[in-house]
Amino acid sequence: MPFSERQKADTPLTIYAATKKAGEAMGHAYANLYDMPTTMFRFFTVYGPWGRPDMALFKFTKGILEGTPIDIYNRGDMWRDFTYIDDLVRGIRGLIDAVPGQDKDKIEDDNLSPAAPFRVVNIGNSNKVKLLDFVEAIEDVLGKKAI
Repeated sequence: MPFSERQKADTPLTIYAATKKAGEAMGHAYANLYDMPTTMFRFFTVYGPWGRPDMALFKFTKGILEGTPIDIYNRGDMWRDFTYIDDLVRGIRGLIDAVPGQDKDKIEDDNLSPAAPFRVVNIGNSNKVKLLDFVEAIEDVLGKKAI
């Protein structure tokens, strides 16, 4: 991570990932059947104001503040690409008029489908962060250690 839109994601390992892949397949089918230009966006760990309380930033912050244990899977040996909501919106706005299938709208390393006016775009900040470093940053800001 980060990875290219050209990398295959054809064997999802969770139901959540399978629903995302199914959404992309349906988008491609609509683009093909109805010649409807379609861009699918892949978002990466979005955070910011009004964020979902079940996301890592809010769960970890709440646990640290309340002095309750936080769940860290795989001993924290994983990396995430955290994306601030305003950066996500900026990325979408920058591509909103880039219609798949129109030569004037070619984007670098485009993964445009050869069968339909369809593309997939990853939107992240391209800066992977180790989960334990993320928790440590929250601890530093809060002045309190996680348990």
